[in-house]
Amino acid sequence: MSSPLPGPVSSTEAIRLALRSWPEVDRYLEQYNGVIIPLGSTEQHGPTGAIGTDALTAEAVALELGRQSGVLVTPAQAFGMAEHHLGFAGTMSLQPNTLLAVLHDLVLSLATHGFERIFVVNGHGGNIATAKAAFAQAYGTATSRGLPVAPRLRCRLANWFMAGPVMQRARSLYGDREGQHATPSEIALTLHLHPSLEDKQRPLPEPAPCGPIHGPADFRRRHPDGRMGSDPFLAKADHGAEFLSTAATALRNDLATFLTAA
Repeated sequence: MSSPLPGPVSSTEAIRLALRSWPEVDRYLEQYNGVIIPLGSTEQHGPTGAIGTDALTAEAVALELGRQSGVLVTPAQAFGMAEHHLGFAGTMSLQPNTLLAVLHDLVLSLATHGFERIFVVNGHGGNIATAKAAFAQAYGTATSRGLPVAPRLRCRLANWFMAGPVMQRARSLYGDREGQHATPSEIALTLHLHPSLEDKQRPLPEPAPCGPIHGPADFRRRHPDGRMGSDPFLAKADHGAEFLSTAATALRNDLATFLTAA
């Protein structure tokens, strides 16, 4: 393997696994061992945010990361663990054990073909614990099945919204109004991706403060409009373009290190 990264490409079409044929994937695996999975959620994002925010942003960051690096990107896993948001219409959640099984099976499918490094770009905090558990289970399954890549199989969860440069920029733009859910940073990225979402934006009342997260009824009681300390009306599409570039660039360094780590 001459380099862990194939190198930048001119468009995201070139790195979409969904647009490759199986012989093309075979040829890719002759030189490269990495693949990117976008992981999101389909859940409420306050009264003005798109329900698909977490999936839309994770996929966009993953595709830009793939474009910059040349690493293949799978279709997005758009459903995550969002049980606490089920008090709001439109939310679609997987139980933790269901999400664990889905991620486990996706990792094992890729490992069966020879992918050794699975880099998951995540857009939803509720996925973190379950994803890490899925990775641990996948390592054991790969070993028990005797997969050739088992000794070298590694998975990495990269939460784009928690990348240092992204968090620093969000803090500089929005201060404490960034909040913890339906944040202006993630809404800004959706405005960049889908300008029609501008029509939904409007000033909102003071949000409920950030606090503990329990079941859906408790969440709805504590956070009546779905926001947690955030002011999404601060979001601008040009901020979103900046967040997309910043996130992909930050994760590219992480990806390069991950692909070569022992």
